[in-house]
Amino acid sequence: MENLDLLVVVLYLGGILAVGYWARRRASTQEQFLVAGRSVGPWLYAGTLAAVVLGGASTVGGVKLGYQYGISGMWLVCMLGVGILVLSATLVQRVLGLRLYTIPELLERRHSAAARIAGGVVMTAYDLMVSVTASIAVGSVMQVIVGIPRVPAILISSLVMVAYSVLGGMWSLTLTDIVQFVIKTIGILCILLPGAVRQAGGFARMHARLPGELFSLTHIGAATIVSYFVLYVFGILIGQDIWQRVFTARSVRVARYAGLAVGVYCLCYGLAGAIIGTAGRLFLPHLGDADTAFARIVEAVLPVGLRGVVLAAALAAIMSTASACLLAASTVLLEDVYLRLRGAGNSGSVAQSRVVTLALGALMTLAACALRDVIAALTVAYDLLVGGLLVPVLAAMFCKRASPAGALASIAAGSILVIAMLGIAGLDSNLPIYAGLGASLLAYLVAGARRRLIPQRERV
Repeated sequence: MENLDLLVVVLYLGGILAVGYWARRRASTQEQFLVAGRSVGPWLYAGTLAAVVLGGASTVGGVKLGYQYGISGMWLVCMLGVGILVLSATLVQRVLGLRLYTIPELLERRHSAAARIAGGVVMTAYDLMVSVTASIAVGSVMQVIVGIPRVPAILISSLVMVAYSVLGGMWSLTLTDIVQFVIKTIGILCILLPGAVRQAGGFARMHARLPGELFSLTHIGAATIVSYFVLYVFGILIGQDIWQRVFTARSVRVARYAGLAVGVYCLCYGLAGAIIGTAGRLFLPHLGDADTAFARIVEAVLPVGLRGVVLAAALAAIMSTASACLLAASTVLLEDVYLRLRGAGNSGSVAQSRVVTLALGALMTLAACALRDVIAALTVAYDLLVGGLLVPVLAAMFCKRASPAGALASIAAGSILVIAMLGIAGLDSNLPIYAGLGASLLAYLVAGARRRLIPQRERV
């Protein structure tokens, strides 16, 4: 990598760290640290929501799927966009009206303290795994373009990301995310997308030279598209990292209309990644490892200087998601697990949040160094989230009758079966999510019905 590209990346990392350091002054209370004082306006809200949704799996993984399956590789990212559209159009008023810090807190309000703790464990695992996928993506990109081995690359980027997350909490993430959103938009949509299409000779040449199935919307397979819908649309609806962003909005109007704009942006981003990957099949037809498709395309398409900008854009996408999920995991672990197990009735302090964020940041970095496949890791995370928590969370929001036993049984049955099926069927199987969802729903209904029947029997 040329010195100019390296300088661009260094300036980006230094600038993001400086913004995070400046934001620490605004994180003086727990509400400021966790939800930015619930005072974020439309532009900041849109930027930070887009930044958290579109991370390493959406950028590096989206181009990889485009390289493998053509235009139909867009479905993973597009389903994230559909989830944001549904959330913004139908649920934000209810979500903001709850005045929560975390989703498991809702489980305690409607079900039981035990359901909150169990849900907190599952949600922590989900958010931590998503942050790990983002850190893995850092290694795959920087290893090719910068020439730094993946482990040092992960360590460097994680150090910056954990530092600004610990310093300023949600205010750091909100302010850095808007910077990262702008860089990401310029780098991916305005530089890499037209550059890749031009390198391939234009759309007409792509259609003429590439297999026709690469331009089919269903080439990736109907079963995969359906599983993406179940995983990512429902996952967006109940993800702590997403809800925590919604909590920052200063009004329902901000959350709804800025959120709808972000949903449309995600659809465009998904299509762009798929096109970039498809174009890469023409001028890089024999990549041994599809995980390196993004980095190899950047290397082949762009000159010195612009490569640095696009690398910074990729890092922006990756680090924004990683930091958001890191903060979400630390919030849930502190508020819903640690403090509840200790019997504390109040929320934690800023100092406690910083300590937990730092500890989970270290764990995230170690896990990222050990794992490699961003799509597989993301799938595991969403399998666990949707399989374990979709039924009890939706029941808490929409069912009039609370079911403490049903909620706890639902979380346990869904989570355990998802983990078991991942071990049996493999990480790339669609079976775990369906098995987990079915078990979760069945357990909720059976345990809830049994609880209602027992008092009647005792009265007989």
